[in-house]
Amino acid sequence: MPYLSEEYDICVVGAGHAGCEAALACARLGLQTIMFTVSVESIALMPCNPNIGGSSKGHLVREIDALGGQMGINIDKTFIQSKMLNVSKGPAVHSLRAQADKSEYSRHMRQTLENTDCLTIRQAEVTELLVEDGTVKGVKTFSGASYHSKAVILCTGTYLKSRCLYGDVINYTGPGGLQAANYLSESLKENGIELLRFKTGTPARIDKRSVDFSKMEEQKGDETVVSFSFTTDPKDVQIDQVSCWLTYTNQNTHEIIRENLDRSPLYSGMIEGTGPRYCPSIEDKVVKFSDKERHQVFIEPEGLYTNEMYIGGMSSSLPEDVQYKMYQSVAGLEHVKIVRNAYAIEYDCIDPRQLYPTLEFKSIKGLFSGGQFNGSSGYEEAAAQGLVAGINAAMFLKGREPLVLDRSTSYIGVLIDDLVTKENREPYRMMTSRAEYRLLLRQDNADLRLSKIGYEIGLISKERYDWIVEKERLVQKEVDRVNHVSLGANAAVQKLLEEHCSTPLKTGTTLAELIRRPELSYDDLAEIDKERPELPYDVREQVNINIKYDGYIKRQLKQVKEFKKLENKKLPENFDYSQVKSLRIEAKQKLNLYQPVNVGQASRISGVSPADISVLLVYLEQMYRKK
Repeated sequence: MPYLSEEYDICVVGAGHAGCEAALACARLGLQTIMFTVSVESIALMPCNPNIGGSSKGHLVREIDALGGQMGINIDKTFIQSKMLNVSKGPAVHSLRAQADKSEYSRHMRQTLENTDCLTIRQAEVTELLVEDGTVKGVKTFSGASYHSKAVILCTGTYLKSRCLYGDVINYTGPGGLQAANYLSESLKENGIELLRFKTGTPARIDKRSVDFSKMEEQKGDETVVSFSFTTDPKDVQIDQVSCWLTYTNQNTHEIIRENLDRSPLYSGMIEGTGPRYCPSIEDKVVKFSDKERHQVFIEPEGLYTNEMYIGGMSSSLPEDVQYKMYQSVAGLEHVKIVRNAYAIEYDCIDPRQLYPTLEFKSIKGLFSGGQFNGSSGYEEAAAQGLVAGINAAMFLKGREPLVLDRSTSYIGVLIDDLVTKENREPYRMMTSRAEYRLLLRQDNADLRLSKIGYEIGLISKERYDWIVEKERLVQKEVDRVNHVSLGANAAVQKLLEEHCSTPLKTGTTLAELIRRPELSYDDLAEIDKERPELPYDVREQVNINIKYDGYIKRQLKQVKEFKKLENKKLPENFDYSQVKSLRIEAKQKLNLYQPVNVGQASRISGVSPADISVLLVYLEQMYRKK
């Protein structure tokens, strides 16, 4: 019986947040790309929380946008509430978070994909990798059809051999009852790819009409909305927003959970996979934080055209009857009606240490991967990896240099370096604390850090690139000017300082010195700055931050300079570290396993000590001298 056989440049397996970014990047770079999904209705699906961004995740979305990705543009079109988090703290941890209209987010992303040249969407389950002599040649689907390509990107999310559990109920499906991908795992194993079993979970969805909001605290969006995408017109995101609501668990809730722990698959042994430490179920919270009298619960709308609401902070795998008791014990949810049960989901993923920093598999040429398949969690982490995997698959086919972002350039660089270098025993979640140079890697300057790279790759337009160059010039020119503007202790200056509860001047100073005061900013001082030019908000923001945090920024730049010394010391490919006699046995084993691309990456591998790095540096120097 003859089977269908087609030719493409790149096959993308999966159409979640990683798959969408990967497919768009490849197609926009002119490569004939086909994206497979078990259901076209699941494109850019949000199976869990109905939001994009949040602490550190907002940084990732801004970086995706700065490189030419789609997530920021898409959420700007489909959000229903927006907030800048951590505004009481320094700019390094400011993070944008937006509630999405879930169905609209998916619809708009699908529309973008369907109207992208060089991109084909195919509803089919991929069951087999086609590999010859250590090089990927395409994929085969459940129907037996073969799709030949020069590169493949795996973005399978939580669908591989997935099963959903609550109580003693097991559904062998993907998230939201969608079809699982049950066959590809075996093909991966046959090709020498090591799989792990991870777990995540989601709370119940409830009927808005059964909620008593009078017993909850209203959570409104920001009065002035900041867009995720640097290309979005600020006027377009000033919309009427919907509210979220805050309530709390109580001792009664916790008692109900404790009494039924033996019925939770998480504690009964039914769940095999490892769950995320930083996004625990309500059962985990009650057990591990037994001293807490209550936990926050956020009631969040799933969209403008549905009554479904998400119970943030109360994911669970408890039985259905217990879920009702548990949720109805919370203030405002006494008569709540559940639309969809909470559940845990288990799935196959990989140990990402099998990947290069390009997200290409070390053992199979032309095979890339991104997203939760790489052992991470979250839509934003997935999209970031999908974009990098897509770019590097395209660079691989075009014979161009790959994109490797290091820890000093971006949160994306931190994310990927952590995945491919460190042993992750649970789904990886991005956090600001993971970034050593977070004062430099702010969400507000992602375009200045990364858009030139996006332009060189081919995903950023010349017009956008030109604005980045001009923005840099305007910022530097204004910083230089402000540092040289002298102010006397005159009446106008003293009056302004008094209005802002700032200490009066005893002698003259510079405008920059006043900006460095915690209670003042560049814009606050406009009325006493007679030569101030008209500048866009994003330029003024950079001027303010660069002046206010000048000393800290210089200190981090100095640290980055030292960091780069190790990052720039490249290591040979497929090197046998057992040749380096003075290395400890564990270091030899780990270095041979990971095959780091540079000394910096080698230094971050668990089991490789500073002494081992010193030995390695001496060995490299001797090796280069011989050449």
